[in-house]
Amino acid sequence: MTGIGAAAPPPAPEPSGRGWLRGLRAVVLFVCAVLLLVPAGLVVVRLGGLDDGTDLAMPVAGVPYAALLSVLLLFVTAVLRARLLTAVAAALTVVQLFWLVPRFVGDGGAVPTSAPRLRVATVNAYVGRVDPAAVVRLVRDERVDVLAMEEANPTLAAALDRAGMAELMPYRVPPTSSDTALYSRLPLTGTRAAGAGVSAPPTSAEVSVDGRPVRLVAVHTFYPLGDSRLWAQGFDTLETDVQGRARNAVLLGDFNATLDHTPMRRLLDRGLTDTHAELGRGFDGTWPADRPVLPPVLQLDHVLHGDDLAAVTVSEHTVPGTDHLAVVAELAVTG
Repeated sequence: MTGIGAAAPPPAPEPSGRGWLRGLRAVVLFVCAVLLLVPAGLVVVRLGGLDDGTDLAMPVAGVPYAALLSVLLLFVTAVLRARLLTAVAAALTVVQLFWLVPRFVGDGGAVPTSAPRLRVATVNAYVGRVDPAAVVRLVRDERVDVLAMEEANPTLAAALDRAGMAELMPYRVPPTSSDTALYSRLPLTGTRAAGAGVSAPPTSAEVSVDGRPVRLVAVHTFYPLGDSRLWAQGFDTLETDVQGRARNAVLLGDFNATLDHTPMRRLLDRGLTDTHAELGRGFDGTWPADRPVLPPVLQLDHVLHGDDLAAVTVSEHTVPGTDHLAVVAELAVTG
């Protein structure tokens, strides 16, 4: 019988394996907390529009991949029963999925079969290095009506004509002081060649599709890594150009921006729709297309259209000699 004043027996020693697991859990949760700063920072930047004309435009391109990171961290922290970190990861995941899911689902309605079609394409010529014969073959095989080219030059224009472009698309706004050009199977009216500088109006022209006018604008904004301020100014110019005449407009080219960038979202708010997102293909990358291992991870090439048009199809195509995939879209003229 134990005496009243006897000391209680010492607690049993904790198994060494359990202490090791507790330490590992602490390390994993610390890493998760640090990694959560990435999507949290991008959410703040995107919500605040802090990428508009700043170097923060570069990381914003990674928003979709940060969303994947949030989902992974949500799973890990939930398994480890870290309630606070799980709540943070869940909140970040919800916000990002709210932005991203519509690009998977799409919101395109049924297109009337009687609506005339217009097939457009955009090709970044990679400072004129693109294979001219491959471009002509793309135009022929995809039955393209209007082609926008970026990073083009007079030397490439001559090579394209030698490869057969002159017969396929006799109407054009050639690259002059700008590096953008428009080629068309249909007669062009109201043509305008872009001047030099990001503040100059972009290359544009108008075509008639079964008597319905459609305005085409070839787009090539400055790249944000080179000068984020000029990049944003290019979008300001596009906004001004489309003001009041977005309904029958088609803007296509290398925007050097994803759908998460503030200038791009502001341009879309002018009454434009991204064809990829409309068809639920908002994650089809178009750049880089010339890496032997890395697939195209960013969608920088877009076809935007106004309310008088609707997307029917969109596809990406490899063209030798360029670091971008070509984009071909079929649009129905409904207005």
